[in-house]
Amino acid sequence: MNYISTRDNSIKVSAASAIATGISAEGGLFVPESVPTLTKEDFAALCKMDYPARASFVLGKFLGDFTAKEVEYCTNGAYVGTFDNNNPAPLYNLYGDVQILELWHGPTCAFKDLALQILPFLLTTSASKVSGGKKTVILVATSGDTGKAALEGFKDVEGTEIMVFYPSDGVSPMQKLQMDTQEGKNVYVYAIKGNFDDAQSGVKRIFTDPEISNKLKENNMLFSSANSINWGRLAPQIVYYVSSYCDLLNAGKNPENGFNVAVPTGNFGNILAAYYAKLMGVPVAKLICASNANKVLTDFLETGVYDRNRSFYTTISPSMDILISSNLERMLFEISGRDDKKTSEWQKALKEEGKYQVDADVKAKLDDLFFGGFCDDEKTKKTIKEVYDKYGYLCDTHTAVAIAVYEDYKAKTGDERPVVIASTASPYKFAASVLEALGETASNDEFETVEQLSTLTKTTPPAPIKALRGKKVRFNNICEPETMDNAVLGYLNIK
Repeated sequence: MNYISTRDNSIKVSAASAIATGISAEGGLFVPESVPTLTKEDFAALCKMDYPARASFVLGKFLGDFTAKEVEYCTNGAYVGTFDNNNPAPLYNLYGDVQILELWHGPTCAFKDLALQILPFLLTTSASKVSGGKKTVILVATSGDTGKAALEGFKDVEGTEIMVFYPSDGVSPMQKLQMDTQEGKNVYVYAIKGNFDDAQSGVKRIFTDPEISNKLKENNMLFSSANSINWGRLAPQIVYYVSSYCDLLNAGKNPENGFNVAVPTGNFGNILAAYYAKLMGVPVAKLICASNANKVLTDFLETGVYDRNRSFYTTISPSMDILISSNLERMLFEISGRDDKKTSEWQKALKEEGKYQVDADVKAKLDDLFFGGFCDDEKTKKTIKEVYDKYGYLCDTHTAVAIAVYEDYKAKTGDERPVVIASTASPYKFAASVLEALGETASNDEFETVEQLSTLTKTTPPAPIKALRGKKVRFNNICEPETMDNAVLGYLNIK
């Protein structure tokens, strides 16, 4: 299995090379040359497996230059003894045929753990095949959850250095504390004076700067990414959609007409993984793309025009506060018939003009696949309270967006098919907002707020959240987006 670039499909690299480099030299994203499919017999076998084995089975289809032992080493290292009850992605039945796919039972209490616990294993295995002994420098832009999950996954991993950039005023207090207290001799954290899009654009600029790349080569280093622009980040997310289908089958819920998937969406990676699961044979019907007030994706799915030239809102669902959804590039490449020229033109227009419009054929395919909706902060809080009052289920500010948009979809279309709603974070990562949604006033102290929420709802805060109390802050760096390259070279002690 080779990988090609969304902006030049004549480029072909191995899985190991795609993962080790993270992004193609001309700025395109790597996708598999062909998407493997799963048979009925495959699904029957997968239903009998635990999560690590399912991950090995699915990821093995994409990792053509990995041996079976190498794949198993990666999946066992990531998923055995790391998640609550050794069950990384359990389904919770909210009501009827509505299932909540809980993706926050890992060490940082967010869905990014499902990918970022395995990425260090995938990356170091890949680097051993293709990097020639170079040290891997991982750059990460985060809107909150990716940063901590990447730091935790890569801390003290030999042969790597990791730098995380987050918007100084664009993450929750708990997310900020998780990153700024991170342990590990090879980690470094920077806040930037800007939003997530500024951080993401800065990382991409550094990646594709030939002068900086040459400086790294001179120092026996190379860049890679832990963002979902890296296929090694995205592929593990496909696994939990395959696994959720197996769990539905095991529960006797065989969705004859398929099932819908609702995902709170910012950078488009999580919902794109569900699309790739659909291509593999999982009977996903409608992909419900749920946005917050930064509804650039909702407007795009409605009009076919992607326009980032708009107001940016800081919301109570900060991991979705994004106006440039990087993984949409992969989606457009796939549904345009893998047309690299069109994809490249759209991305060029986005960079230079801040907008582009897809053609009628692509728009029609988007209409068939997706429903786009959005939910502002007021409705998000209302949904948290309604779900808790009605079902006794406590959800975070991102999951609530997905639930609200799903209910809007069902009311608008009458589609009663079973649905799997991705729950992307523990409510305790956003304790103040969740507590206020339930009608209480949050304390000025983050950990007192956690205790308030626990007492009110008779739920137990996750151990990783409780363990943060009293941890020493290691990082308080801040820089402008334009000086991120200086921060990178300075940390690496490269002139």
